[in-house]
Amino acid sequence: MKDAIVLYPSRGRGHLITMVELGKLILKHHPSFSITILILSTPNTNTSSTAPNYVASSTAQYISTVNSTTPSINFHHLPPISESVPSTPSPVELSYLIPRLNNFNLHETLKTISQTSKLKAFIIDFFCDAAFEVATNLGIPTYYFFTAGPSALASFLYLPTLQQNMDNTLLDIPGLPPIQASDMPDGMINRTAKVYECFLNNATHMAKSNGIVVNTFDLLETKAIKAISDGLSVPDGPTPPIFCIGPVMSSSNQDRDEHECLKWLNSQPSQSVVFLCFGSMGSFSAKQLKEMAVGLENSGQRFLWVVRNPPLDKEKDPNLDELLPKGFLERTKDRGFVVKQWAPQVAVLSHDSVGGFVTHCGWNSVLEAVWCGVPMIGWPLYAEQRLNKVVLVEETKVGLGLNELENGFVSAAELEKRVEGVDGLGSRERIERKSYGFKR
Repeated sequence: MKDAIVLYPSRGRGHLITMVELGKLILKHHPSFSITILILSTPNTNTSSTAPNYVASSTAQYISTVNSTTPSINFHHLPPISESVPSTPSPVELSYLIPRLNNFNLHETLKTISQTSKLKAFIIDFFCDAAFEVATNLGIPTYYFFTAGPSALASFLYLPTLQQNMDNTLLDIPGLPPIQASDMPDGMINRTAKVYECFLNNATHMAKSNGIVVNTFDLLETKAIKAISDGLSVPDGPTPPIFCIGPVMSSSNQDRDEHECLKWLNSQPSQSVVFLCFGSMGSFSAKQLKEMAVGLENSGQRFLWVVRNPPLDKEKDPNLDELLPKGFLERTKDRGFVVKQWAPQVAVLSHDSVGGFVTHCGWNSVLEAVWCGVPMIGWPLYAEQRLNKVVLVEETKVGLGLNELENGFVSAAELEKRVEGVDGLGSRERIERKSYGFKR
């Protein structure tokens, strides 16, 4: 029987893309292996915006593209499920719930694959934790693919220990600088939150797995990786092997010469442009968008800014004349470029004209910035992004932070000050030394 590896991403195009890139990496080293990626079936929900169809629109198109360009990777869509989500959970709860609802079909699918292939490994996304017991009951070696950074991983593995001493506002986690409780991922420190139990079970299962694959490289967060490897993150039991295989990110350059913002960058001086982009889920209120525009205009800096609508309408194409201050686009047309919804981030960051990156500190964005040698200004929005920002600023020192006002609001003056100093504190030299570690 042919050796096979099954990959199981959670919902969302970003998770799927990263898992596809992992599959390509495996095939590079083991071209004879069979790679199958399982696609979750999404239940009916009360709101399509909370749980978009996993294979809708751009995601389905992406799968079709991979099918044609990398035929060695097979996609298997799990059968539809009849269960409906009774109430609207948080996005994180939903990310854990959907794989659980797919468990029966997952069990049957893994059994079928095992009958025709020698299943060497089952690699599951962090949020597909419900699959762990299914696979272990079938005797399949199970690994977690952790798509955030080592510091976030160290925090999750340490959670069963941390919960015994959660009263302090300043947390002491092996391998990390002192962390304010408010900078921890949402739900991790609130023991009454529904998602807290998901995190706790996740940490327990990860410690029992055959290994954890991390999208990073050794030199980026050495202290966190060492703490995990030395067993400090799981003090009451064995630590599974840690495999640092990053950076795993999309290698596609199909938009490099097509997107209009890249043509604009071609006409800008070297390292002169600040790039502002906040991921596919990141959006701001209309008030914050106007404040950002004022800060950028007052700074005098060249900028490339990806703008999305406020949260309630973020899937719609933004009306820039309504969202931004009157006359802003005209006044800044000689040094600024505003893009609606999306820009080819890797192509932008790798462009010689880009000198700084205002980012939500999502892990893929962090890796891409380090890879391209671009200093960061951290503006975290959700998930583990606050933790990432603390590590980038305090530990690795490859970025600056923004001082937030009440409810996370950032003033125009604060943004103006930061974009003017993005290349300070030797951050470019440090980030270039870090990037050298995984380019050599």
